[in-house]
Amino acid sequence: MIASAAGRGWVVLFYKELLRFWKVAFQTIAAPILTSLLYLLIFSHVLEGRVSVFDGKVGYTAFLVPGLVMMSVLQNAFANSSSSLIQSKITGNLIFVLLPPLSALDLFLAYVLGAMVRGIAVGAGVFAVTLAFVPSLLSMPHPFWALAFALLGSVILAMLGLLAGIWAEKFDQLAAFQNFLIVPLTFLSGVFYSIHSLPPFWQGLSRFNPFFYMIDGFRYGFFGVSDVVPGASLSIVAVAAAALAALTLSLLARGWKLRN
Repeated sequence: MIASAAGRGWVVLFYKELLRFWKVAFQTIAAPILTSLLYLLIFSHVLEGRVSVFDGKVGYTAFLVPGLVMMSVLQNAFANSSSSLIQSKITGNLIFVLLPPLSALDLFLAYVLGAMVRGIAVGAGVFAVTLAFVPSLLSMPHPFWALAFALLGSVILAMLGLLAGIWAEKFDQLAAFQNFLIVPLTFLSGVFYSIHSLPPFWQGLSRFNPFFYMIDGFRYGFFGVSDVVPGASLSIVAVAAAALAALTLSLLARGWKLRN
């Protein structure tokens, strides 16, 4: 694919991606926020006072909030890019995206940035709502660490969504990708627990889950404590993002399962 003539083609596609989820914000923004609020109400009610995290330095409800925020960011970033591409493929209007002189980088920027905006918007909404339960979280000691992990996490899941949308040819294939890969990795990443509460075998296994480093590093921004040194987590997440970016750009440039 050749570069876009004016170098701004991705902006138009990015705007289309924003409108796509904003037009149905009740479903794409409000519904995930409500789901996270229900998780908080149920788990905090049942486990507050029964579960000790970080040697009792952090209350369970406070511990849970950053995990739910990051989980919302990740899941919604994935959902946006994957659903957008698969819908275009199935309805046949993908041709109107591929016909203009848009480069692989144009497509990458538009889809990934659109997914990031939705993920961060939902995460910010979850954080705003849950502050009513733990207002002390507003005075986080390391906000830039939290921001770095939120941005990198949303980038990674946006790219995974793009890869899933490229690979899938129908909705049930996309659902399988999400249900058997994204959801298990998210729920087993320490959203609801510290890995130090697990037996040694499961602690070791958790360290092979890249989502764990995203959530643990994000949580460090709120409390200044984490299960893994935040610098190491950031390095792992950054390497994963770079590898996925190279793969995604390569597939877009080849037009694999898009142009043929």
